Amino acid sequence: MSGTEMTIRPYLPSDESAVIELWRQCDLLRPWNNPKRDIERKLKVNPELFLVGLIDNKVIATVIGGYEGHRGWIYYLAVDPYHRRRGLGRQIMAAVEGKILELGCPKINIQVRAENNGVLEFYESIGYKREERVSLAKRLVED
Repeated sequence: MSGTEMTIRPYLPSDESAVIELWRQCDLLRPWNNPKRDIERKLKVNPELFLVGLIDNKVIATVIGGYEGHRGWIYYLAVDPYHRRRGLGRQIMAAVEGKILELGCPKINIQVRAENNGVLEFYESIGYKREERVSLAKRLVED
């Protein structure tokens, strides 16, 4: 494959370093979320919802989907900055949405930092709507 043709497949353990580097490039890493532990945890629950996008065998996109029987969730959507604005984010989102829908999920939720306007605009452009919510969290394990 060359150009902007992207292959989407499930995450493989050999992808770990490339995935974490992509997340770093996309400013998704936070001190309170250890990416290696996040990957380990994801691989224990619906690992088929952890997708990577490749161009020329290089990881250039990721998305993690979740579904616990009530709502679906999206995490770690990332597209290499060099490859943005080519429809690749839409492609990998459509792939994970399809997999979540196959599991019987009626609705997907996404949490986005309020100041991240570009990401909010992207999600709105693919059909997501803002809902008035207050997000609460309680850390059970310190990473």
